[in-house]
Amino acid sequence: MSKREDGVWRALGLMSGTSLDGIDVAVIETDGERVLKRGFSATYPYSDAVRDKLRASLDEAVEISERSARPGRLGLLEQYLTELNAEAAAHYLADHEIAADSIDVVGFHGQTVLHRPEAGLTVQLGDGTLLARRLGVPVVYDLRAADMAAGGQGAPLAAAYHRALAADIAERPVAVLNLGGVANVTWIGEDGDLIAFDTGPASAMIDDWVATKLGQPFDAGGRLAAAGTVHEAIVADWLALPYFAEAPPKSLDRNAFSLAPVADLSGLDGAATLTAFSAAAVAASIPHLPAPPRLWIVSGGGRRNDTLVAQIRERVGAPVQVAEAFDLDGDGLEAEAWAFLAVRSQLGLPITFPGTTGVRAPLSGGVTAAAKP
Repeated sequence: MSKREDGVWRALGLMSGTSLDGIDVAVIETDGERVLKRGFSATYPYSDAVRDKLRASLDEAVEISERSARPGRLGLLEQYLTELNAEAAAHYLADHEIAADSIDVVGFHGQTVLHRPEAGLTVQLGDGTLLARRLGVPVVYDLRAADMAAGGQGAPLAAAYHRALAADIAERPVAVLNLGGVANVTWIGEDGDLIAFDTGPASAMIDDWVATKLGQPFDAGGRLAAAGTVHEAIVADWLALPYFAEAPPKSLDRNAFSLAPVADLSGLDGAATLTAFSAAAVAASIPHLPAPPRLWIVSGGGRRNDTLVAQIRERVGAPVQVAEAFDLDGDGLEAEAWAFLAVRSQLGLPITFPGTTGVRAPLSGGVTAAAKP
């Protein structure tokens, strides 16, 4: 239960996305329904060495058939990543002069290394019990497991938070588009109805391509893509894959699509073609929505890719604005969402819904690790 008599929780969220760039930390105050106060967010980047280990872990995770299995080096990596999250949280609290004992609960995402919804399997590296011991604060983790056990996709999970943030936005229907390693959209209708699903790739494929072909960790500002030529036939072939015709709910693994179709292109043309694919996949989501969004709000690291955002704007036929235009934190939004979901978990409120993951009925979830003295 909340420590606070007024029912307001102060929650810290820790998010590590499929872009493998680092750990996002944010603090919010909420009653589980409304967002009452948002603080600053911060990102603690992974070192190149950690990022290399994570990329290797994606290959090792392919062998996992049981969600608790940690073959090879994954067990040690899980412990190390948990310690990194503890350090990130401690640095954040110190940097923002927030007392640890003022935090009621921590929402801990962990690092996704495998997501196979068709097999009812999702794996996030992260030891919630160890993190609670390190921080001295209750930790809610494993927020996807209950949904998948009940027949849901286990993703995307931030829809309830997106709806809470959009409470004061009059334009409806509105779409919140998160451009992380994978892109996901939350559609919010006139009456607050939710539809959410992964639209396709966002930054992950682009990052992998430019790292391999051009020696860059990412396409800063989309300048590499802007200098290349889009091979539309390749984009069309990708969009003809069954995933894009499939009705939601649906979700994707980070490595769901192969880079093989662009293997023979130049570095710049490959970046341009992959960026066009990501934008076209967003537009391809519209026929699956009850009505076209009248406004798109873009968060996640991909919102800094000006070429990608411009192509999305051109293809969706509606206003597209970055989160900051609405005084939202495009970098910290997912970490804030995990803080919000942790509170909802503690209150027994639903975090997944038939329209977001395909679960049969609204469902709460998460595992709570108590703080240890």
